[in-house]
Amino acid sequence: MVVTNEKSVSEAIKYRRSVRFFKNEAIDAQKVKECIQLATLAATSSNLQLWEFYHVVSPEIIQKVTAASFGQNAAKTAQQLVIVVARKDLWKKRVQSNIDYLKSLYGAKPESTYSKREKFALNYYQKIIPTLYFDFLGIIGIIKFIVFKIIGLFKPIYREARQSDMRIVAHKSAGLAAQNFMISMAAINYDTCPMEGFDSLRIKKILHLPASSEINMIIGCGLREEQGVYGERFRIPFEEVYFKL
Repeated sequence: MVVTNEKSVSEAIKYRRSVRFFKNEAIDAQKVKECIQLATLAATSSNLQLWEFYHVVSPEIIQKVTAASFGQNAAKTAQQLVIVVARKDLWKKRVQSNIDYLKSLYGAKPESTYSKREKFALNYYQKIIPTLYFDFLGIIGIIKFIVFKIIGLFKPIYREARQSDMRIVAHKSAGLAAQNFMISMAAINYDTCPMEGFDSLRIKKILHLPASSEINMIIGCGLREEQGVYGERFRIPFEEVYFKL
């Protein structure tokens, strides 16, 4: 059962483990949905929210996804699945959503009366973001890379503007959202397992996704079996990854 009192952030982070075997015990789909809603509050590059979440509760679809995930136990024994999808291809739509939101905040007034800060925010979405995301067969991205590299000889400049770079940006944001989801699940004593091993083309076909979408990860959800966690958590010494300047 879901606990009434949620764990603290620190407790949830320490509780979260990648669980490979789940109990054959149902979990509340509404609670999982609420954790997905919390996932959408994650930090996201330029507030573009280039993600989608597919909450799979159908046993038939879980079976199909399991087959496309090489029969992993974390998928096979999961009570539900959450598939995180990166949608870089939706950047124009997300840009317009941000522009519409900003204009709704500014109120019904002529654009000529916008403050300097208001104009800067609109300019960011109307000019800067399109400059970074627009591409054609990767050709424009290469041109931007060369131009920005030359400008970078004289002053600091954002350099990651190729098609592959923006793809990475979308996946980083999707990954942050996925972590939000897993920590939220841990806070209510629900368990998860993020999976990267799958046939992405088959998963997209199962979900009826366009070719331009990309599967970020598949997350198995349920309650952990005792043998579901493979031993104590191992991390390399903190001193090897922490640098204070």
